[in-house]
Amino acid sequence: MTGRKIGIGITISVVVAAALIGTGIRYVVDYQPKLTQAGVSGTVKSSGTARIGGAFSMVDHKGRQVTDRDFLGKFMLISFGYTFCPDVCPTELQTMSEALDALGEQADKVQPVFATIDPERDTAAVLADYLSNFHPRFIGLTGTTSQVADIARTFGVYYSRVKSQNAPGRDKDYLMNHSAYMFLMDGNGKFRAAFRAGIARDGMVRRIRDELAK
Repeated sequence: MTGRKIGIGITISVVVAAALIGTGIRYVVDYQPKLTQAGVSGTVKSSGTARIGGAFSMVDHKGRQVTDRDFLGKFMLISFGYTFCPDVCPTELQTMSEALDALGEQADKVQPVFATIDPERDTAAVLADYLSNFHPRFIGLTGTTSQVADIARTFGVYYSRVKSQNAPGRDKDYLMNHSAYMFLMDGNGKFRAAFRAGIARDGMVRRIRDELAK
């Protein structure tokens, strides 16, 4: 185990993106709860090729320019969110951290990534500080508003700003609605699986091992 447990009051209210429906996705979401929000129930098998993933250009949490090509050669497990997220995002990152620990030596074949959908507040330095709470191999991604919009579109991720009702006069006091999926991409940048927020660590580990074995 990681020993990086953080005290999170978990009240998961997942915002599932309509964008995921519109991307023409046909994939298996094994080991997950029912996908009722996406119009799918039960467990389905992966088939076909999903239009998930592609070219992107971002800045990592160390301030370096990176592109999708920098992640080729390893599997990538990527989550989208923001550092001010009160519940879903830290829960996803903790699950990813625990899954990597459970993978043992196989974890070296998987690069965990957290991409912000809130570039206004999530600078490289903010991401670096936030990710220090989770697995040490996490890479954070931020960028310009345009760059963030591009990578979100590439992965079929929906997001929007929700103004705080408690402090309407403060420009930076807001929450973000966003889709809550973690995507597994292979070493060639091809989509392999999506994990819904709330998935158990063991379910994620089983699926990743299955994909690594192919």
